[in-house]
Amino acid sequence: MIDFREAREWMVVRQIAGRGVRDSNVLSAMRRVPREEFVPAQLREYAYDDSALPIASQQAISQPVIVAQMMEAAELGPRDRVLDIGTGSGYAAAIAAAIVAHVHSVERDPLLADTARETLARLGISNVTVHLGDGTVGLFAYAPYDAIIAGAGGPRVPRAWHSQLSLGGRIVMPVGREHHHQRLIKLVRHGEHDYHEHWLGEVSFVPLIGEDGWADY
Repeated sequence: MIDFREAREWMVVRQIAGRGVRDSNVLSAMRRVPREEFVPAQLREYAYDDSALPIASQQAISQPVIVAQMMEAAELGPRDRVLDIGTGSGYAAAIAAAIVAHVHSVERDPLLADTARETLARLGISNVTVHLGDGTVGLFAYAPYDAIIAGAGGPRVPRAWHSQLSLGGRIVMPVGREHHHQRLIKLVRHGEHDYHEHWLGEVSFVPLIGEDGWADY
């Protein structure tokens, strides 16, 4: 039988800290959140492999180090309010929730949204609210957000996200001209119309589908 706690620690030490993630809040969150609870039952033994894994609706749970790098780039703090785009399994939202005050997560697929809610509730994670909808238009009702983190790649940063980001806020998302090949960017809001972009590396995410994403996918 697999000792998941030991496997989780090995993941943090070798895959995450070993690749340069230094944010103590992120490392602590990755140690606390049980990734095996967010993958299909038949894949639990692979939960701490250094890879993405398939979940329902032809989606995936991201490679652990990518989740950690995105959370570190978002510079999350204990008072932050976060908008998580593309709930998927709920794992990334759970990692963020272990650091911040509240996470609003948007998922377009009803099955994934329901499954994520059930998993989060079972684990007692009460500071994530999963909303069913089009993440490319954001979630105006609860804006502004200190960070917006996207688990899917789009052709550009959706327009609505700019206005829903607080001053000093960070957007971390994959952007690219191809559905499955992107660069991970960080966009920091310094003023009403002043945004600074940083390139974080090459990645491959599922497509961001919606009104201001890959509408033709």
